[in-house]
Amino acid sequence: MNYDQSCVSRRKFLSAVAGTAATGGLLGIIADTRGVESAEIGRHGRPRINIFSKHLQWLDYKGMAGTAAEIGFDGVDLTVRPKGHVLPERVQDDLPRAVEAVKEAGLRVEMITTTITDPRDEHTQAILKTAGSLGIRYYRMGYYHYDKTGDIIAQLNEIKPAFRDLVAMSKQYGLAASYQNHAGTKYVGASLWDLHHLIQDLDRRWIGSQFDIRHAVVEGGTTWPVTMRLLAGYINTLVAKDFVWARNANAWVAKNVPLGQGMVDFPGYAAMVRQLNLGIPVSLHLEHPIGGAEHGARKLSTDKSVVLDAMRRDLYFCRRLLVSE
Repeated sequence: MNYDQSCVSRRKFLSAVAGTAATGGLLGIIADTRGVESAEIGRHGRPRINIFSKHLQWLDYKGMAGTAAEIGFDGVDLTVRPKGHVLPERVQDDLPRAVEAVKEAGLRVEMITTTITDPRDEHTQAILKTAGSLGIRYYRMGYYHYDKTGDIIAQLNEIKPAFRDLVAMSKQYGLAASYQNHAGTKYVGASLWDLHHLIQDLDRRWIGSQFDIRHAVVEGGTTWPVTMRLLAGYINTLVAKDFVWARNANAWVAKNVPLGQGMVDFPGYAAMVRQLNLGIPVSLHLEHPIGGAEHGARKLSTDKSVVLDAMRRDLYFCRRLLVSE
C-alpha cells in the first residue's frame, strides 16, 4: 500500500493541519513572514559549525551545552528522536529546556536531527510546531529505504506525496526539512540523483539536502562534485566527517576516521562550499571510535578527555578549512 492509499486524502490532511494552526494560534497563518525568513537557505556567509549532540548524549542538557561552548562550537545539532537527547513523546516539554540550556551557554540551536518521514506520524506535528516556535531553522529527516525487489522510480513516486506534505508542514511552522544522503544500497538518497528526483519540483525554502561529504565520496568516488552541483540550489545544511576503505575478512568496508585522515578531499570540498556561497550550518559528526560517544552512548568506555580532545581536533580542522579565509 502506498502513501496516498494508506490514509485520508492529502487535501483532507492539509486541511486538518491548517485547522490546527488556526485554532492553536501559535505561529499564525501559513504564509507567516517570520517563517519564510527563518527557512531561507543561508548564503554569502561563513558556515557555522555545530556539534551533533549524539556524541554528547552522556551529558545532560546543561553539561552538553557547556561542553560544546567550552570546545568552541557555534551551536548544537540536537537529537530529537528515539534514544536522542530529546525524546519525541516529550518534545513539548524537553526541547524548550534543551534549547534554553544551549542559549545560556552562549550558543544557538539552528538545526535538529529527527526520524521524521511521515507527516501523519503521532509526533511529527508536535516536533515541528515546537521547533518552529523556538526559532529552529532546519530539521534533518529520517530515511526512506528501498525494497530491493521493486522498481526504483515507482518506489520514488510513492514517496513523493510524503515529501509534498512535509513541505506543507514545514512551511506551516517556519522551518525547513533537510534530507541527509547516507551510503548504502538500502538508502533512498544515497546516490543523490534519486534525492534530486524527489525534491526538484518542491519549494527549496522548505526542503533541501543535508549534503554529507563522507557518504557522497563513498558512493560517488571522484564524482561527488557533480552531485554537489546538481543539488547546489537545495543544499541547506552540511555534514563533515571522513573515512578510509579498509579490508575485513570478507570485503572492503568504509572505516570512519578523524577529519583529514581519510579519503575525503576536504580542500576541494571547502573550495566548492565557498564557490557555491554556502553560508549554512555544518553538523560535525565524529563516527570514529571515541569510547562509545560515536554511537550515542549514555556512558563512556573511555575517559571523557579522549572524547573532548577528538572533538577539538576535528573542530579545528573543520573551521580552518570551511570557515577561515
